[in-house]
Amino acid sequence: MKTIAKSLFLALPLAFASLAFAQHQTFTVNPDASKVAFSLGGNTHHVDGSFHVQSGTIDFNRDTQSISGFVVVAAGSGNSGDQGRDKKMNTDVLDVAHFAEVSFAPKSYQGTIAPTGDSTIQVTGVFTLHGTPHDLTVPMQIHIDGATLTAKTHFTVPYVQWGLKDPSIFILKVAKVVDIDLALAGRLSSSN
Repeated sequence: MKTIAKSLFLALPLAFASLAFAQHQTFTVNPDASKVAFSLGGNTHHVDGSFHVQSGTIDFNRDTQSISGFVVVAAGSGNSGDQGRDKKMNTDVLDVAHFAEVSFAPKSYQGTIAPTGDSTIQVTGVFTLHGTPHDLTVPMQIHIDGATLTAKTHFTVPYVQWGLKDPSIFILKVAKVVDIDLALAGRLSSSN
């Protein structure tokens, strides 16, 4: 009986330690499996395109609902299928020569991240565009399957209100906000 009690006494702290260990995890983004899609309306046309996710690492803890890290997108990687339009976007609107990256740094989240399967949370953080930080809260759909995590969100960026140049000219008018669909995929690991 003493042997069983002693074994339980020794095993209990290890069980709690492994549970706590599993609560703090790191999501490492795979840039090749991730994508940023954008959609911009206009009075005579609609533009769809994509940007390349450059890197990303997100740390989160389910117990404390804490989150930190970053996702970085290469500003000059925008591709709308029209080289002339993309060049104008890169030079006139995004000014990629001076602002090569667009980033999002999560600071907090609301909701529950399930250890496996699907979860929906609200993530609040700092979205940096054209070198200027903006507070932003986005809905995030997360799917965890073993050591694989995917995260998806849709949000709008009021780029003109945020100080970027309006690319509208004469009768060709474009929307003052751009729709963004972010899809991240990568590996999930436990950390201390």
